[in-house]
Amino acid sequence: MRLKDKIAIVTGAGSGFGRGIALRFAAEGARVIVNDLNAENGEHTAADITEAGGEARFIAGDVSRDADVKRLVEFTLATFGGLDVVVNNAGTTHKNQPMLDVSEAEFDRIYQVNVKSLYLTARHAVPYMRGRHSGGFITIASTAGVRPRPGLTWYNGSKGAAIITSRSMAAELAKDNIRVNVINPVAGETAMLADFMGQDTPERRAQFIASIPLGRLSQPSDIATAAVFFASDEAGFITGACLEVDGGRCI
Repeated sequence: MRLKDKIAIVTGAGSGFGRGIALRFAAEGARVIVNDLNAENGEHTAADITEAGGEARFIAGDVSRDADVKRLVEFTLATFGGLDVVVNNAGTTHKNQPMLDVSEAEFDRIYQVNVKSLYLTARHAVPYMRGRHSGGFITIASTAGVRPRPGLTWYNGSKGAAIITSRSMAAELAKDNIRVNVINPVAGETAMLADFMGQDTPERRAQFIASIPLGRLSQPSDIATAAVFFASDEAGFITGACLEVDGGRCI
């Protein structure tokens, strides 16, 4: 078990990549705090982990709200007695459309969830990690922040901000032995896929898949495999890295 006895928070773990990461972390021996806005989905992920013999607890919360993130970290410390890894997976997007058609409210929400959440989890988790001189963050960003697609300008920008913010965190927190790494998935089989494409049709899917050299969309299991590596002791000398899990999209 590569994550035996590690304690991890996974945000947005009720579905998609976050659910896949939470399930894999638990299978690798981690104790997992499942966080999501959707209580039904989050409880389902935690229950599946428990039924499989793992350890997990669910707490609802909005990663863009300071009080919710503070409560999330405090709940983790009270429940499992520590914190080793924060996976900043929760994210949102706008529908694929001309950039000027995106509303100000949509723009604000995208940056609150995709970028401000990094600040808030750091604000509440870093003091604990500094006290024990150990810990790590994994940001689930996107190839959108490396090789943007038209129609997703403001989402692309938020993911670019998430990438550079995470790398800057890595540089600043290295002296505290806190590692920060980034995973950049290509579009995957998640609830946001239809928004990325504008409309989910066989023709539109074919266009997206044609841009991926290995010929398929990403799966939660692909992202979970990368996240396990970054969370494990095997990656103990890796920080500030950005790993494209993209089937060659960014080549």
